[in-house]
Amino acid sequence: MKIFFKNSGFMVVEVLIVASIITISVLAAMTVAQKSIYVSRQAFHTTQAAFLMEEGAEAVRIVRDNAWSNISSLAVGATYYPKFSAGTWNLTTTSSDGAVGIFTRAIVLADVNRDNTTKNIVSSGGALDIRTKLVTVMVSWLEGGATVTKNLQFYIMDIFS
Repeated sequence: MKIFFKNSGFMVVEVLIVASIITISVLAAMTVAQKSIYVSRQAFHTTQAAFLMEEGAEAVRIVRDNAWSNISSLAVGATYYPKFSAGTWNLTTTSSDGAVGIFTRAIVLADVNRDNTTKNIVSSGGALDIRTKLVTVMVSWLEGGATVTKNLQFYIMDIFS
């Protein structure tokens, strides 16, 4: 009998160790799977945001192609939202027009200065170029409790005058 109890106690310890190893392994696998899903969703949202930024840039180009005055009349530094209506793109100040699913898309215009001699774009000094604007397309969304914002900047010019 003495040997039976000694082996039985040892077997209980083995079972506890095996159960602990299996539990830790399952928890680790679940943690990796959860992180993988989060990273996958984040990559999916970033890809969607890239498409929305490009569509916003195309919307600004279409507004410019319709008439440069559509761009030049907009307030510098104000936030605009692209809206597709009546078969073309427009820029509005209504923030609800910028909502696309979980994303918010906004456009901000800035003035551009050029060097008087070289005619290169400069960040300070130079002369105001009324036929060029710096466009920033921003797409933001809520991801894991934090707001993620991606920006696309480009210059747009009055190429039809």
